[in-house]
Amino acid sequence: MTADAAAPEANGEAAAPLREVVLVTGISGSGKSVALHALEDAGFFCVDNLPPELLRDFLRLEQQRRDRRIAIAVDVRSAGSLPHLLPLLAQLRSEGVAIQAIFLDATIGALVRRFSETRRAHPLADRGALVEAIELERELLAGLRDVSTIVDTSNLRPTQLRAWIRELVGAPDSRLTLVFESFAYRHGVPLDADYVFDVRALPNPHYVRELRPLTGRDTAVAEYLMAQPEVAEMLGQIDAFLRRWLPAFEADQRAYLTVAIGCTGGQHRSVWFVERLAAAFRDRAATFVRHRELDAS
Repeated sequence: MTADAAAPEANGEAAAPLREVVLVTGISGSGKSVALHALEDAGFFCVDNLPPELLRDFLRLEQQRRDRRIAIAVDVRSAGSLPHLLPLLAQLRSEGVAIQAIFLDATIGALVRRFSETRRAHPLADRGALVEAIELERELLAGLRDVSTIVDTSNLRPTQLRAWIRELVGAPDSRLTLVFESFAYRHGVPLDADYVFDVRALPNPHYVRELRPLTGRDTAVAEYLMAQPEVAEMLGQIDAFLRRWLPAFEADQRAYLTVAIGCTGGQHRSVWFVERLAAAFRDRAATFVRHRELDAS
């Protein structure tokens, strides 16, 4: 026994098993990429199409970290190694590695439709027509299917599949990030905006001599705008609109929502609105502020 191997025993510590390994597999076209992206968004370290021969060495490296959950996708592209995967999984489980296998499946009709829509070739396309390739793939993966949790994706939208995968692995719901951005219409609407609100109809501090050199971040500008009834009315309406629809975006597993507020110069009204809205929503979601024109100056 080497000194390195004896070290954990000498310290009275046994190598702790990995917290969890999620193995994602299934039929091509059934949604493995969607599932893997959902796990990645949930904080998993993901590896796609890891050759089964490297699985043990990879897990040994991860065991030294023990600070992240990992997900591994294995599919028919590793067909030559699949016969060795089942006994390897059984052995790893007997050694204390917590492996959760998820098998994604779908009907022949759904798979044929998806391949027709994407125009991608099946990994076993050289073995015959599409239906024949799918049936052969089922045969090759039958053993993995028998030892996995099966998810039928035939009638699932991608958002549903992401939610189901997160639920299966006990991942917390992803938190929506709100981005509030001010801009000047004369320089164009931000291309990444999901919602755009135009505040040019409101009283403009630019026409008040002492306010002209200031910005919407300054107290004097804020006091001027808050004294205008229509400003408070529009702010309340935008606030109410966002609070009404944020749950729908969260349910849709959206990661970012960009709300752009525009005025003529991007200096007074839009900046003030962005600052006020960001402050109002910080307890509701992760919030970031951008002032396109001010940040560029």
